[in-house]
Amino acid sequence: MEQLTNNSIIWAAGENSGDYLASRVLPAVAASRPNLKMEGIGGNRMIQDGLDPWFHASELSVRGYLEVIRHLPRILKIRREMMRRTVQLRPAAYIGVDAPDFNLSIEEKVRASGIPVVHMVAPAVWAWRPQRIHQIKRAVDHLLLIFPFEEKIFKEAGIPSTYIGHPLAEIIPMVPDTEGARRKLNIAAQGAVIAILPGSRKDEIRWCAPAFFGAASLLLKQEPRTRFIVPGADEQRKKEILEVLNRFPDVEDNTVLLDGKSHLAMEAADAILVASGTATLEAALYKKPLVVGYAMPALSAMLILSKGQTKWISLPNILAQKTLVPECVQMFCSPEILSSHLLHALEPKRQEYLKEVFSEMHETLLRPTAQLATEAIDQVLKR
Repeated sequence: MEQLTNNSIIWAAGENSGDYLASRVLPAVAASRPNLKMEGIGGNRMIQDGLDPWFHASELSVRGYLEVIRHLPRILKIRREMMRRTVQLRPAAYIGVDAPDFNLSIEEKVRASGIPVVHMVAPAVWAWRPQRIHQIKRAVDHLLLIFPFEEKIFKEAGIPSTYIGHPLAEIIPMVPDTEGARRKLNIAAQGAVIAILPGSRKDEIRWCAPAFFGAASLLLKQEPRTRFIVPGADEQRKKEILEVLNRFPDVEDNTVLLDGKSHLAMEAADAILVASGTATLEAALYKKPLVVGYAMPALSAMLILSKGQTKWISLPNILAQKTLVPECVQMFCSPEILSSHLLHALEPKRQEYLKEVFSEMHETLLRPTAQLATEAIDQVLKR
């Protein structure tokens, strides 16, 4: 078998969330192995941390079955190129970050060629497609887990793994500075402040934003002093959000549209209306009441929900194994239903209850993530 060149580590992170999570670990790995070059797929944060990008993470940012089909030729081309270059380069290791549909098939081939494979953020076999655990066992030398309950699942499956905590739990303060965040955003609120996060993908904004801003419009009729904060993931997403927001002039007049700064928006808010995804956990870690809304094409939803293994789609509910926050999916993602839940989220008793529950959740996710991940990766490299 060919020798490893041992002069690089290949990373593959898709979407904003993967880029964010990997950026918490990549600098520590690079510092522990200064002789190794970090290259592969990543977003702006990983690139800032020293990744030499072969492709940008945004090129893998696609959701749903029907949406993936439209972009499939491009994604398959990137995947083939990743396989070819990695096997040819013979790096010290391949580190896949989330994006299991993209990464696992690459990891299988890479590992079969003798290159060590680490996968950060375990595929959610506890939520859907449990049969995927067999592919994980073939594809991965070591898993880096970000949720504590996953340890038992993968230990029983005989897959080496390490619980590294969730990187967000280290970044987000245990006690948010709401007033300080409002000062930074120059928001002098007389009424409630609500952060609206309709998603970081084009299709999410298309399907979720109209209902979200419709809910904001209904809320203004009952609470006219309410202010809204809307972060856009990048200039393109901001433009797409603004196109929807223009259809709701009453909401637009009471909205601050931000360039990024989603964490500052959450910290400044009294409540958060958010599309499903990592942002639901971020909202919980900021100890804010949240309402989860999500909509997509009907066929995509049918296919995804038919494979589901859990009652919930949002991370706070999955971690708690009960319905802590409302989830308004598909036909229930309507302005009327969302605005009703937002009013409930603003009630003081509701806020105090969730603050206590989310503080306990934060403690369970808090670990020295970069250190634990680097130690686990080092052990794989030594083997």
